[in-house]
Amino acid sequence: MKLVLASASPRRRELLARIHVTPDLVDPADIDEDPTPGELPRPHAGRLAAEKAAVVAGRHPDALVLAGDTVVAVGRRILPKAEDEATLRDCLHLLSGRRHRVFTGIAAVAPDGRSWSKVVETIVAMKRLSSQEIDTYAAMEAEWMGKAGGYGLQGYGEVYVRFIHGSHSNVVGLPVAETRHMLKSAGLTIP
Repeated sequence: MKLVLASASPRRRELLARIHVTPDLVDPADIDEDPTPGELPRPHAGRLAAEKAAVVAGRHPDALVLAGDTVVAVGRRILPKAEDEATLRDCLHLLSGRRHRVFTGIAAVAPDGRSWSKVVETIVAMKRLSSQEIDTYAAMEAEWMGKAGGYGLQGYGEVYVRFIHGSHSNVVGLPVAETRHMLKSAGLTIP
């Protein structure tokens, strides 16, 4: 079965490789990722993953399509992807010394139209960050640029994390255990 990954994230491809899955094609969905008015973080992650899977499945009706979307939230507030230093600093000030939740929605659509979806939640606690630590991280643009909530657990950002309750790979961008189960349920052969 042909597998299409509806994501341009290199981290998702790396995480799929951990479970011995290599997409045949990468085709990002390119949809509006803004929350709808009043939308909460968990449903937001699930909706985006399902919409991405549906859009890309329409372009590749003969393939199994996998999509994912990761959302970082403090309470009901969805944090943006850090696309500039000001956004990064806002996110880090908000996350400093607090617990937050990371939700990753995953969705798959099979060629016969069957679909699967799931949202995985992980609780993460950041240490209280000093101004110097924020300045240091801000100088490492490749570490945070484009990342939800402004940090990456797979890089230097991990030194600021006190604890994680739940899936580590979920915070990186794709919960591997749940993704493996979903892909096997859809008929993909995985060791």
